[in-house]
Amino acid sequence: MSKQYAPLAADIVRLVGGKANITEAYHCQTRLRFALKDESAVALDELNATEGIAKTLSKGGVFQVVVGMHVKDVFDEVERELGDLSANAKDDDGPAKGKRKNVGSAVIEFVSSVFQPLIPALSGAGMVKALLALLVVLKVVNTGSQTYVLVNLFADAVFYFLPVLLAFSAAQKLKISPILAAAVAATMLHPNWVALVTKKEPVSFFEILPFPLVNYSGAVIPIILVIFAQYYVERSLTRVIPKSVNLVFVPMLTFLIMGTLALGVLGPIGSILSGYLGSFFTFLSTNAAWAPALLVGATLPVMVMFGLHNGIAPLGVVQLAQTGKESIFGPGALVSNIAMGAASLVVAFRTKDKKTRQIATAGGITGLMGITEPILYGVALPKRYPLIAAMIGGGAGGLYAGLSQAHRFATGSSGLPAVLLYIGDNTLVNMINIIIALVISAVVSAVLTFILSFKFEKSAGEATAAADDAVAAPSGR
Repeated sequence: MSKQYAPLAADIVRLVGGKANITEAYHCQTRLRFALKDESAVALDELNATEGIAKTLSKGGVFQVVVGMHVKDVFDEVERELGDLSANAKDDDGPAKGKRKNVGSAVIEFVSSVFQPLIPALSGAGMVKALLALLVVLKVVNTGSQTYVLVNLFADAVFYFLPVLLAFSAAQKLKISPILAAAVAATMLHPNWVALVTKKEPVSFFEILPFPLVNYSGAVIPIILVIFAQYYVERSLTRVIPKSVNLVFVPMLTFLIMGTLALGVLGPIGSILSGYLGSFFTFLSTNAAWAPALLVGATLPVMVMFGLHNGIAPLGVVQLAQTGKESIFGPGALVSNIAMGAASLVVAFRTKDKKTRQIATAGGITGLMGITEPILYGVALPKRYPLIAAMIGGGAGGLYAGLSQAHRFATGSSGLPAVLLYIGDNTLVNMINIIIALVISAVVSAVLTFILSFKFEKSAGEATAAADDAVAAPSGR
């Protein structure tokens, strides 16, 4: 583990109010996220002025510090600084003073924090599926071969057992036992249950409660409902059962209660809700296939600023689990990121400021790879015109992606390597269409950025020159 970020981590912990002010800390791809007791204790101006911090913001009761792609290294040092936060969490009286989460913000934050730890597994599995699809198209591997079955198994396990992974992650967020939650999810995927579903004969519990025959492999909504219920069941059992026998009877009763609720009530309800979502996806793909890619492609930077993308991205996972393909979030996110990367590289070419050029060059490269927050906060927002150009370029590319009905067959990062995710159904059509969409986004964004730079960079250059002249001019005495 690199120690180079230890001073930055120490400064961040100190400036957000110290360890005593933090009840929870985690991170996403570029941001440190803190649940704070009192946000008024944050030294905001000093924090924003700290080298290594791109921006700070507070959304939905979560204080966020944008540090860039090395966030994992910074977070490792933050964890060292914080140690065990369990005492803080127990003493926490609720959200930061004066800031109560609304329902929408709370839901988005919960969904985001639950899916975030799964991104590496989903991305890795998605890229394996993309590679396998490419090998099939190139006729290197035959779909009937054992090699195909085994490689597909390597990737498909993540999606098949997604309920178990989601259960573990959600339980960590809700601060109940992740192992018990994963075990409850595993009952919904047990081979014996799958055999009963396949047999298609009525199943009832004690001849009273019918268990609807539902296959929960890859399910998202059912397991989230189950773990929400388990939160209340497990907490209640822990309070009621004496500590001397807590270790035995809490798990036993949790399995009995949650197994019954999962297969008899909550799982089927979640399956019905998933069916409605599936109908919505079908309606979109039939009547307005262009809309999601256009809207996400044009507005993703704004969504990222307000954290709204965290509520949309999981819909893509649900769509993929239900239909085997995804077009709600992936295509729009991909063209938007490429547009942002192209705009940033043009700024690097046009700007006369060395620091801006350095940020724009590095950010442009990472943007093309799918990470745009360094560009957003370091270049696009301060200068404005690259943001406008990138949103227009992303919208143009998104419109083509939507009209051509480009969709991906696995989840993964939203950068150039993701074009492989669009190989599927034994054809390259989707990959070709998304590449055309990327070219449109990049060209439109780059051209607009270049044209606008003549006005905005000229003004910035004149201001800099005027300042230099004022410094160099004689005093007049």
